[in-house]
Parts: sequence; structure tokens; C-alpha cells
Amino acid sequence: MMTKPARPISRLVVLKTGDPVPRVAETRGQFADLIIGAVGDLWSEEWAAVDVRTEPPPDPDSAAAFIITGSSSSVTERAEWMLRTEEWIRNAHAKQTQIFGICFGHQLIAQALGGLVAKNPRGREIGKVTVERIADDPIFEGLGQSFDVHATHVDSVVTLPPDARLLAKTALEPNAAFSIGENIRAVQYHPEIDDEVMREYLKARWEVVKTEGLDIDAIFNGIGNVPHNAATLQNFIAQLVSARGGVRA
Repeated sequence: MMTKPARPISRLVVLKTGDPVPRVAETRGQFADLIIGAVGDLWSEEWAAVDVRTEPPPDPDSAAAFIITGSSSSVTERAEWMLRTEEWIRNAHAKQTQIFGICFGHQLIAQALGGLVAKNPRGREIGKVTVERIADDPIFEGLGQSFDVHATHVDSVVTLPPDARLLAKTALEPNAAFSIGENIRAVQYHPEIDDEVMREYLKARWEVVKTEGLDIDAIFNGIGNVPHNAATLQNFIAQLVSARGGVRA
């Protein structure tokens, strides 16, 4: 039987599951724009974006890696497009496709592969938060035992998939990052969101955060430069995707 030769795939695909808050979309663009900006010169090849809410995800073999974005939607809605994307995740994982999940993407991966997503019983996590590493992983290259990131979410992965390896936690999120095998990494926080974008998210959520009893003024004033916020996404590209030469079987 002839073996299909390996072929280089010089493309990263962003799977769009939602839109940034309106002010961010107006001034900074969509999540794909923020992700591309956060990755910077680490990937100089082709980028593509597919809105999985309105069209099916592409063939898992058609890219070096896929990045699943955040969303204001909830995985618990079980919308048809979510179920379709979860099926794609299972298929892509079986093919050892490299995937990086961000916030909603993190949750969707967990749900697709046997975990459980629900409203975070510890409450909303928003603003600058500190991540504590629990395990070593290539996405933490160059980072200390703890580092600050930007986060905004209400739902949580309350049960990890059976094959997941817990990588990190925060004060409100015990499953802040996980890996599955060699090909999947997922983070609950937003490595693509800088301090300017984080402030716009807080402005957009101001009243609802106040009604939940959080000190929104303190959270807003606590936003500042977070130098390592994008590091885990950048390391995924540099340590896992580029290190493999973008080669898919």
C-alpha cells in the first residue's frame, strides 16, 4: 500500500465563533485581526478565516493549524453550528490536527472531547488575572511560574475531557489551560486581547459587571500593560506549529 507523502501546509486558519464588542470591531477589527496582530512576525505565511456559525469548517488537512476564537455565545446553547463544529473537532483530533482554543474555543474543545461546560460557579472573570502554571508545556516557554493575562468570561470548563492534561489555573478558573495529546492546546483567557481592547470590553460590560457586585472601577484601573499576555499563543505557533515545519501528513 502506497503511503501518502507528507506535504507542507503554509496556512493558519482562524475559526470564527463570535465577534468582538462593537467598539473593538470598529477600531481594531475582528478576532482574526487581533490574533494575527498578536502572533506578529512569528507566522509570515498565509492566514485564512472561516465563520463556522454560517459555514462548515474546512478540511482538517488543509492547514498547519487552526485557532478557534472566543464568542459571546455560550457552549451550553447547543446551537446547530456548535454541534457541527464539535464534530469537526473530534474529526480533526483523530487526524492529529493542531488546534488552539481561546475562551469559547477552549470550552468548545472541552465539550466536544468529553468534558462539560457550565456557568462558572465562582462568578465572572474579567480584567487582568494571574495564571499559575500547574504543569510544564511548550506554550509556557520563557514564562515564569505565574504570569498575568487578560480574561473575560462567564462560562467555564467545569469538567475536563478524560484525556486532558491540566496546565494552569487562576483564582476563579481551576481549568485555565489544558492540553490533549500533542496537538491540542486550549486557554480560557484571551492572548489576543491587549490593554486597549480589554478596557473596551470593560466599558461594554460596565453595568452588568456592577450589578453582579464586582468592583468595576478597581478592575478597570487595574488594567495595564501585560507583557506576556500573547506568549502562550505565540509559543503555540513557534514551539508547536513552526517547529514541526507546518508539515501535515
